[in-house]
Amino acid sequence: QVLFVESGGGLVQPGESLRLSCAASVSIFNIVAMGWYRQAPGKQRELVATITRGGSINYADSVKGRFTISRDNAQNTLYLLMNSLKPEDTALYYCNVVNGASWGQGTQVTVSS
Repeated sequence: QVLFVESGGGLVQPGESLRLSCAASVSIFNIVAMGWYRQAPGKQRELVATITRGGSINYADSVKGRFTISRDNAQNTLYLLMNSLKPEDTALYYCNVVNGASWGQGTQVTVSS
């Protein structure tokens, strides 16, 4: 089983930036695809961005041009750089393997003026 711990969330104003980190307790070198997900109050969890072992990246339309997903295999860490944050980005953010069956506690991102 793979364990991920998210961090880096917080309260920011619209237009500001935030970088989320996801530390894995095991090597992520052989994980085919990893992703960031988010869940806002009253809504289902949605996929924000994915990155494959080969470096292929995909983003949800709502975050294209603003968010950047990256991975550091040596540090077993996944990152999500969030620029130009909007109030609608407010959610609990999770990292996981793509199609993962279990979820961690996530990290809260709140964008408010």
